[in-house]
Amino acid sequence: MHGSNDQALAANENETRMGLAALITGGFMLVEFVGGIIANSLALIADAGHMLTDFAALGLAWFAFRLMRHPADWKRTYGFDRFQVLVAFANGLALFVIAAWIVYEAIHRLLSGDAHVIGGIMVVIGIAGLLVNVVSFLLLRGADRDNLNVRGAVLHVIGDMLGSVAALVAGAVIMITGWTPIDPLLSVLVALIILRSAWFVVTESAHILLESAPSELDTRSIAPDLIGNIEGVDDIHHVHVWSLTQARKVATLHAVVKDATDIEEVVRGIKTRLNRKFGLDHITVEVEYRRCADEIFPNNRATS
Repeated sequence: MHGSNDQALAANENETRMGLAALITGGFMLVEFVGGIIANSLALIADAGHMLTDFAALGLAWFAFRLMRHPADWKRTYGFDRFQVLVAFANGLALFVIAAWIVYEAIHRLLSGDAHVIGGIMVVIGIAGLLVNVVSFLLLRGADRDNLNVRGAVLHVIGDMLGSVAALVAGAVIMITGWTPIDPLLSVLVALIILRSAWFVVTESAHILLESAPSELDTRSIAPDLIGNIEGVDDIHHVHVWSLTQARKVATLHAVVKDATDIEEVVRGIKTRLNRKFGLDHITVEVEYRRCADEIFPNNRATS
């Protein structure tokens, strides 16, 4: 019970910090976009476009934390926890799109020779954007950094931070030297950094959505461990492990037990062992004496 209270407090803290970061990002996005149009700076316009995606991403992340408050029902027996993973996956895909657009625009500018860029405006907005992104980053850094939704949002903010640095550097170079190609070139560098971040968010969230086993857990070690440590267990098979979120790991398995074994004691022992040794917190155990009941299904593909 104490653990669920801690999780609820952490979720509320995440929600508050995410909401504040969304408001700050959305407000400055408009300033940066107008400044980019006035200065004719791709670095600023690209970062404003990225901030638009970030505003939507942070808003969705905030909504995901709010949605998690709803209890499970007869249609959604696991509740709404996984919505945050779905949002993180969508955020990662959005980062791919934004990065591709930045690269396309940068190439177009380099080829067309559009050189009218006002460096002074870029520097001012770059500094302001950097300060805004630092505030957002500190807000999210105080949230639960193991949460995939928070991590996805942090990556968005870091991408924005890099965009502001790029705009600042590009503006300074243009003011000092007049060399305008620095604007699209630094935009491409930011796009590559964004792509790297997007790859990690998408692959990790997809791993969860595909109900793959947690990456830190070798499911092949579960059966031998239980057979060796739980008295009365002869065999363990049909082991399935997946994650609802990073924090909620689920497992089902079949346990073949000896005759006259105390079933309650065995099941309790299996669940305790799986929780303490492997970090699993929602476990279903099907107890069998001799033959597996699933043998009646000839096309059963469950792992043995």
